[in-house]
Amino acid sequence: MNRTNAATKKSNTTDASRMQAFFEQRQKDQKGILEAVLCTIHHFFGDFNSLFSGVCDPRNPNKTTYSIAGLGFTGVMMYLCHLEARRQIRLLMHNEAAIETFRTLFGVQGIPHGDTLNDAFCSVAPEQVQDVVCETIRRLVRSKVLYPYRVLNKYYVVAIDGTGMVTYSSRHCPHCLTKKMRNGKTLYYHNVLEAKLVTPNGFAFSLMTQFIENPAKNPSKQDCELKAFYRLAPRLKAAFPRLPILLVMDGLFAGGPVFKLCDKNDWKFMIVLTDDDLRSVNEEFEALSSLQLGNHLTVVTGNNREIRQAFRWVNEISYTDSNSEEHIIDCIECIETTSDEKGVETHTRWKWTTNCRVTDRNVIALANDAGRNRWKIENEGFNTQKNGGYGLEHAYTADPNSAKVFYYLMQIAHMISQLLYKGSLLGKDGRKRLGSLKNLAFYILEAWRNAWLGKPAIEALHARSIQIRFCPDTS
Repeated sequence: MNRTNAATKKSNTTDASRMQAFFEQRQKDQKGILEAVLCTIHHFFGDFNSLFSGVCDPRNPNKTTYSIAGLGFTGVMMYLCHLEARRQIRLLMHNEAAIETFRTLFGVQGIPHGDTLNDAFCSVAPEQVQDVVCETIRRLVRSKVLYPYRVLNKYYVVAIDGTGMVTYSSRHCPHCLTKKMRNGKTLYYHNVLEAKLVTPNGFAFSLMTQFIENPAKNPSKQDCELKAFYRLAPRLKAAFPRLPILLVMDGLFAGGPVFKLCDKNDWKFMIVLTDDDLRSVNEEFEALSSLQLGNHLTVVTGNNREIRQAFRWVNEISYTDSNSEEHIIDCIECIETTSDEKGVETHTRWKWTTNCRVTDRNVIALANDAGRNRWKIENEGFNTQKNGGYGLEHAYTADPNSAKVFYYLMQIAHMISQLLYKGSLLGKDGRKRLGSLKNLAFYILEAWRNAWLGKPAIEALHARSIQIRFCPDTS
């Protein structure tokens, strides 16, 4: 009997020790994740107070508790944690550990509720929050974080594309786009045009946003992606006047006005060219390709040399647009052949028009690192924000002005999440344990709720000199 009691006591002691070790390791892991989040933000962008210093606060200072920077940080954390609704801030982000961290960062006791964010954002100038997004990119460029991902060691690849945001069964605001459905009902919706900086390793960072919206009810012609691009272009040039940009766009933008605009802004472009676009250019490409025999290149690649790419290109094709203006452009075609284990071949064809001078030395980079990377704005950008926990298609607010501010905060959060997940602070084992960006959001929320970081700990983090390296494509 005594032996049995002794064995039971020993077993209980062992179980208690294991449980204690488990909780200590869990606390250590959560603290490590929260430190990685705060270190990533501070390393690349400094503190939120300085980042949001250009956003004017229109509220009565005698009646406010939380700064615009604190509200912006709360909104970013909502997206980083994939809460997908404003009310979840109150339900999931408020507890003693989180309040202590927030107090240390912003000097106030408590965390704002989602309604507090919405009330403030209704009167904040969205263009000032847009400049915060631009400033994050400027800081990445100045610190040469994105240098390794330039095409031809010079150009930053910027993808242009539009996507849907939210839809309504009744008019949401005077700027709603409308579509007549087959059942006779009218669909009201909002779209957005994005310029995202994309990289071969899977980054997709918002550079500039143009909301696609009607100027008023019942316009003679609705707003569209092309019109939005003509508004976005001067804003993009003003925000990044000296940034070497190579735009990658779909066939919608293949035309004289876009060519002229890019040349005026000193931008390079790679625009998808289908057989139905610019027929005179397609015809001249086929006619001249047989004459320019030196403009052909075939390469074999892949881990097992299972991919064959055949390139051909034509230089200095003359194109006259509908305004009788002449443009000189080059064209590239890439036919890729892949073989499966059974030897069955699959052929894929791409074609672009460009204002780059194409040669055998740059055709592979222009096609693979620029033209074909256009899909990352859809997959790494829009699809992630729609289906990866950010809730791009969720209406976070009914106020049109506040909705734009929330959208910009989503772009900042998505950028931080990518820098964190692909960065070295989590370590290879950390990324393997997390599994995906979506899982990372869960761990960030758990760390925010449970990891205690007081003022000395956060000051020590900010004082640390660190270097962050990025892993290859994990998309």
